[in-house]
Amino acid sequence: MSRCVVISDFNAENFAGYLSQEPALPAIEAHAAPFGQVAPLLLDAGHACWSPRPDVVIVWTQPQAVSEAFGRLLDGELVDLTRVIEDVDHYAAQLIGIAGRTGCVLVPGWVLPAHHSGVGLLELQHETGATNVLMRMNLRLAERLAGAAGIHLLNAQRWIEAAGPRATNPKLWYMAKVPFSPDVFQAAARDVRAALLGLSGQSRKLILLDLDETLWGGVLGDVGWEHLTLGGHDQAGEAFVDFQRALKALAARGVLLGVISKNDERVALDAIAKHPEMVLRQEDFAGWRINWNDKAQNVAELVEELNLGLQSVVFIDDHPVEQARVREALPEVLVPEWPSDPMGYRKALMSLRCFERASVSREDRERTRLYITERQRSELKSQVGSLEDWLKTLRVSVAFEPLSGSNLARATQLLNKTNQMNLSTRRMTESELFLWASHPQRTLWTVSVTDRFGSSGLTGLLSVERDGTTARIVDFVLSCRVMGRKVEEAMAAAAVAQAKAWSLRRVEARYQPTAKNMPCLEFWQRSGFAVNGDASVFEWQTQRAYPFPEALTVTSPTAAEAVMQDSGARGR
Repeated sequence: MSRCVVISDFNAENFAGYLSQEPALPAIEAHAAPFGQVAPLLLDAGHACWSPRPDVVIVWTQPQAVSEAFGRLLDGELVDLTRVIEDVDHYAAQLIGIAGRTGCVLVPGWVLPAHHSGVGLLELQHETGATNVLMRMNLRLAERLAGAAGIHLLNAQRWIEAAGPRATNPKLWYMAKVPFSPDVFQAAARDVRAALLGLSGQSRKLILLDLDETLWGGVLGDVGWEHLTLGGHDQAGEAFVDFQRALKALAARGVLLGVISKNDERVALDAIAKHPEMVLRQEDFAGWRINWNDKAQNVAELVEELNLGLQSVVFIDDHPVEQARVREALPEVLVPEWPSDPMGYRKALMSLRCFERASVSREDRERTRLYITERQRSELKSQVGSLEDWLKTLRVSVAFEPLSGSNLARATQLLNKTNQMNLSTRRMTESELFLWASHPQRTLWTVSVTDRFGSSGLTGLLSVERDGTTARIVDFVLSCRVMGRKVEEAMAAAAVAQAKAWSLRRVEARYQPTAKNMPCLEFWQRSGFAVNGDASVFEWQTQRAYPFPEALTVTSPTAAEAVMQDSGARGR
């Protein structure tokens, strides 16, 4: 636990309390020294506040208390700017003098006092406006403290801005000599805590990012890189670009970037390289895992490859299910709740107080290149729970519904826009699809997926057609939003169960290759279906039921639920 002393010209007991009571790391034991005695405490090395030796000292002052000349300026007098600057220099010398008595000194910058109402056009007047002079005071203090070992300035203005109208309350000052509200002290405590983590080398060093709907708008595998929402004359496109710029700025400070995405790696890297509005390029990423595997497993593997600890990682993904998977499987990873609107992405990133560092070196700026070559981190994979266990906690349920007027539009849209998990990739109009599905030798189900985080909506299509003694799967379509959660296996089980209900001996899935549906082939290759001569034809004999995934349930209020009982599906 770090021992912290707060030296101030106002009552800082509340601030010390917020520092001490926050359960998050680092643990701090904060004490407020007697207020209004800043200079005597800084000059007297024998004062009790210095024993035992504090790990951290926070010196928080008001500008009018440090500079009598600035106080007179606030009262409307004309003052010599030289006197103000001399006062700042004297204060800086006092701060430098205490550096040896503590591990580090944190100094909040100056803000205008609450009672200062401002005088409009005169506020920024050269050398006479209060705001103009205060900016000069802060810059002078920064210059004098530059290079002073163990002394660091904090931007107090952002605490005032974060609190807004609640930043001050005159009653607090007149009754208790407290110039700021609890909102300001809480924001200050968060920044102090982040600063201490950064100074101790415990700040986050790696941001792992999803691609679709996170770095760009749209599903790459469905729309292609040419039609992604990114840049251009579009508010969402501009927001994605600004988010990427903010990430690149962090990378320039030594924060590593990586990609964890369910996508085809070749297609994704092609998009990163070719899209003209991409701010981040392949060389900006220290590594990536772009595949259809469990994201928590991918996070662990990439962190191992980069020779980092999980406590160094921030995982950003737009989907709450993926957020929860990584959060629960890898609790050391910071997984922030992410806005649903991309126009809030940059702000959400900038609000994370976990990337603090005292300086940025040349090595920091080259860190991505250095980390790309590093490998071998042991025993991280064992920290990830199994995907089956995760699915059980996720409580995934699937609903199989027949095609109808109420779901026809969405079903047709899904059929025509989904490219990756799509067996035949055929395209049809609404009327064509409805007419095709109405044939007595065919059945078509829509597939909706729900879990404990809510409904993903209609995300799949499964159609089966009788062909002699064979049930041929015609449409096997699933949105990438729910791929990898055993929904594919549930759909295969439904097809086999339907074939058995028709008293057919065999189920066949014939894969029609396209430039984008390789994930569909990869599923069928691991599905348990046998390859029938041609590497693109997969079959299942119906004397064996296809096992329905144990972690999933069926909620369909239709005949589909009864059909699937043969496969071991659990209903609700």
